Amino acid sequence: MFSIGDTDLVYTKAMPNFTDVAEFILLGLTCRQELQVLFFVVFLAVYMLSLLGNIGMIILISISPQLQSPMYFFLSHLSFVDVCFSSNVTPKMLENLLSETKTISYVGCLVQCYFFIALVHVEVYILAVMAFDRYMAICNPLLYGSKMSRTVCVRLISVPYVYGFSVSLICTLWTYGLYFCGIFEINHFYCADPPLIKIACGGVHIKEITMIVIAGINFTYSLSVVLISYTLIVVAVLRMRSADGRRKAFSTCGSHLMAVSLFYGTLIFMYLRRPTEESVEQGKMVAVFYTTVIPMLNPMIYSLRNKDVKEAVNKAITKTFMRQ
Repeated sequence: MFSIGDTDLVYTKAMPNFTDVAEFILLGLTCRQELQVLFFVVFLAVYMLSLLGNIGMIILISISPQLQSPMYFFLSHLSFVDVCFSSNVTPKMLENLLSETKTISYVGCLVQCYFFIALVHVEVYILAVMAFDRYMAICNPLLYGSKMSRTVCVRLISVPYVYGFSVSLICTLWTYGLYFCGIFEINHFYCADPPLIKIACGGVHIKEITMIVIAGINFTYSLSVVLISYTLIVVAVLRMRSADGRRKAFSTCGSHLMAVSLFYGTLIFMYLRRPTEESVEQGKMVAVFYTTVIPMLNPMIYSLRNKDVKEAVNKAITKTFMRQ
């Protein structure tokens, strides 16, 4: 039989030794010094191109009369979210690439998690709204002006922001519920749920389940809106008698489909799997793509494949030179 002292000893051994967390160490992409300098130069260039491209797109849409349709209204918000998305992660990553400490405070980690989750949800639902807008424009052209009025567009774009930041608050509270036992090294270049779950020793089960369930529900629902919209678009386009009409319809959808494929594909690869050592390591490589590269590519995708944007850029450049 156990004495009271023996029972206390067993109980003490069974309980994890939780400790207060002041800061985490971000291990980053690599520990090799020469690669860190190279990555700093590359990602600084990518980040600056992303800022210039997306801010330029926002300004162009706001000053160009031919870009005042709902499609470009939603595109300006996509560019705004991309600026916020990359700015939430990239500056800290660049700082740590040249720093020896590579730390982030516990509060800073939670704030980064909050904005990351919020902006991911906002972006996936903006992409869904843009798909719905293309459906209305192609399948209901006569009613498009009245059905997609400015008031309707503002309401449609408000939902992703309100929903995204609300869901993120709940998810971040579950992240706050994680307990740590002295291992404060995050195998990533920013605070993300999978690597945090991997080093936690308490509160893991509920966080892991809720992360997969919430990500699964939101990605499935928003992607369903995209797929249903484009299924109806394809049916409508195939019924068109004009070859020019079909080509124009597909060209307006091609850019959006490319952006959807890139963003959803990388996020599903990272968040719809259980956090393991292998998945976290692979997730770092994928995360580089959707946090830095995709925000840079989006304005290029929408401008290079869009005649209206090209014309607006040419007119803006011409006006600038004429004023000089």
